[in-house]
Amino acid sequence: MSRIAVPRRIRRAQRSLRDRLPNFRTHRTGLLAFLGVLGPGLIAGLAGNDAGGIFTYSVLGAQTGLQFIWLLPITTVMLVIVLEMAARMGAVSGQGLGDLIRDDFGIRWTLFAMVVLLIANGSNIAAEFAGAAAALEIFGIPRWAVVPVVAAGIWALVVFASYRVVERVFLSVAVVFVAYIVSAVVAGPDWGEVGRSLVTPSIDWAPNSLLLMVATVGTTVTPYMFFYLQSSVADKGLGPEELGMERADAILGGIWTNAIALFIVVVTAVTLFGRGLELTNAADAAQALAPVAGKFAEALFAFGLFGASILAATVMPLTTSYTVCESFGWESGVSRKFGEAPVFMGLYTALIVIGALVVLVPGMPLTGLIILSQNLNGILLPIILVFMLRLANNPRIMGSHTNPRWLNVLGWGLTGLVTLLTLVLFGSALAGLVGIG
Repeated sequence: MSRIAVPRRIRRAQRSLRDRLPNFRTHRTGLLAFLGVLGPGLIAGLAGNDAGGIFTYSVLGAQTGLQFIWLLPITTVMLVIVLEMAARMGAVSGQGLGDLIRDDFGIRWTLFAMVVLLIANGSNIAAEFAGAAAALEIFGIPRWAVVPVVAAGIWALVVFASYRVVERVFLSVAVVFVAYIVSAVVAGPDWGEVGRSLVTPSIDWAPNSLLLMVATVGTTVTPYMFFYLQSSVADKGLGPEELGMERADAILGGIWTNAIALFIVVVTAVTLFGRGLELTNAADAAQALAPVAGKFAEALFAFGLFGASILAATVMPLTTSYTVCESFGWESGVSRKFGEAPVFMGLYTALIVIGALVVLVPGMPLTGLIILSQNLNGILLPIILVFMLRLANNPRIMGSHTNPRWLNVLGWGLTGLVTLLTLVLFGSALAGLVGIG
């Protein structure tokens, strides 16, 4: 006779706060308490600065200089809004986003969202392995040597380690983003000009510039970030009593993520703008820095790209496994053994293996994979935002923690903006296919 699965929220209620967060009661307030909660929001945000995101920010700086960095404070607000909602829903409900979508919207919408998420994240995982390989190829290490080692390492981390160990490794890897801050300082920008550009909006109505602005906004908020965040909050066992600190974690994640984006734009703007360079990937940006800012800046940029790609290559399959298993009621969790959560661990393994093998195929058009994943994320994002807003306003799920009115105004405004930008990108792609423009 098969064992009956206990729902996540019941399992969560059965665990005491001491069991869920060791030593938390000893330090209920203050910095130590916040450090005990810190992790899901910061990791979710930084995972968004993946190989595709770094490439987009590099192109923005190389092609337009500091002209469009005023977009970054706006995208920071957008990201913080979504991350805060995801963290709040995870802490209050004890369930992942896929779990809540299935409960409230039914299996058909859930199946549609999961199919698109699988395709989008699958292609993105391959792009992350490509980013890690390209970063080390700058130092003369061949792709065939990098990809298998990275794939085996991140697979073993999740399969054999506990949640707490995995989270600490993620936070340690996130330190590599400091490389972009150092590289920007080494480049020697005029920080006064940077500050003025941040608060002085300007728009170039040329089609390529508009599309670059759209891509910059679109690369900031991606579905896997808040799928991961909500599932991670639930898996870590954070509840309403930790909501304030988890909200701070999510806000910190959004701000720190776009701060890194700002430094990437600054270093490429100072060193590459006006040189007429054509960048095809983020590694090109690192190599282009060498003649202008020196080998040290190139190495820093490449080091950041490698770490960012590894972090995203781990978080993306983990997010996908969490979401699919939650959506269909299968057991999930990093701390569970393979036999306890076979679908979760099996899907995680399959995504890593397929992503690594795709990168090793000779002649594989990796740029096309990135474009495909971005388009699919564009399809999925507005739908998921609608789901999140409806769920975050459902008193049955959220109790007294539903969205306030001002947050709903911002949330629905963001959803409308993302939908409009997605239509612009699709219109541009369609025009290109039929030879218009």
